[in-house]
Amino acid sequence: MSAALVDFDRAGLQELFAAWGHKRVHADRVLRAFYAHDGATVDWTSLGLPVALAARIASEFSGSVSTLVTRQVAADGTTKLLLRLHDGRTVESVMMPDHRGERVAGCLSTQVGCAMGCDFCATTKTGFERNLTAGEMVEQFLALRREARALGRKLHTIVFMGMGEPLLNLDALLAAIHRIAGNGLGNLGWRQITVSTVGIVPGMDALDATGLNINLAVSLHAPDDTTRARLLPMGRRFGVAEIMAAMDRFQDRRGRPTIIQYCLLRGVNDSVDHARALAAVVGTRRIHVNLLTYNPTGLSLRGIAYEPATDAAAEAFFRELRVHKVVTHFRRSRGPEIDAACGQLRRRVAALAP
Repeated sequence: MSAALVDFDRAGLQELFAAWGHKRVHADRVLRAFYAHDGATVDWTSLGLPVALAARIASEFSGSVSTLVTRQVAADGTTKLLLRLHDGRTVESVMMPDHRGERVAGCLSTQVGCAMGCDFCATTKTGFERNLTAGEMVEQFLALRREARALGRKLHTIVFMGMGEPLLNLDALLAAIHRIAGNGLGNLGWRQITVSTVGIVPGMDALDATGLNINLAVSLHAPDDTTRARLLPMGRRFGVAEIMAAMDRFQDRRGRPTIIQYCLLRGVNDSVDHARALAAVVGTRRIHVNLLTYNPTGLSLRGIAYEPATDAAAEAFFRELRVHKVVTHFRRSRGPEIDAACGQLRRRVAALAP
């Protein structure tokens, strides 16, 4: 497999160029042009590079580390891409229009499949296959930015919340974040990036220790350990109180609210009592709670057909949190008609394969 520019940071490309007998400084020019073109083909001779270097870049670097398998667009503008990697495996990325018409948000995957076993998630049904490289994450970012620019919009924020658990692929995740956020590379900015986790406490602390000025979201989905352990096997290892303490440590370093993701499932975690318990967990913390509408994915690993909470139950849950002064927002369902839930499109395409 040939190398691709998404696989390199500044230092790595500088070392390669030096090994080729060229000046290290050329690496900055090449990477700036590569990211400015969203990973599309660049005429390297137009950059004023030495002719021999331009020719070698063109011959030795592949254009990308993935190819587009399918692209789905929902009525609300949500766009889901299924990308095929060099080894034939596939991964999903999603672009979601912002309420500001000129912006979009992106959702990136960090693994092929997932080992977390969350019972209501489509990705977990395929199991874990492998970690993505930093370059494979960066390429998802570039693909979504091309999609946004084609619509005359700007990819404004991204969240690592697609397939996989980001904190179980931390080294590659951090390398990808540096390339996506860094000046002269992706230029997205640190505060425009959110990492979402099911609550891997050691990973949360390791992410905190980097000092990166990014955002943290935790997929809590239940206010108590018993309910959470039924939905997320990782809940048996890390309790709600332990996760909240890790969120506190992350927030203390940055001074900005952290985020709780809470998917409302009918008859499972959507009662007013659950809302009251969640409010007690949050307490006086500066935390934002995002309430999510569930996209049904068929029978779970445990043979349960989860359903979204009714509108009435969701509204009552929301009101109860607000009564207790918890900052709460509904994150509306995106693209149910295009297999928008994590892992759905990948599973459907795989099922159709001969």
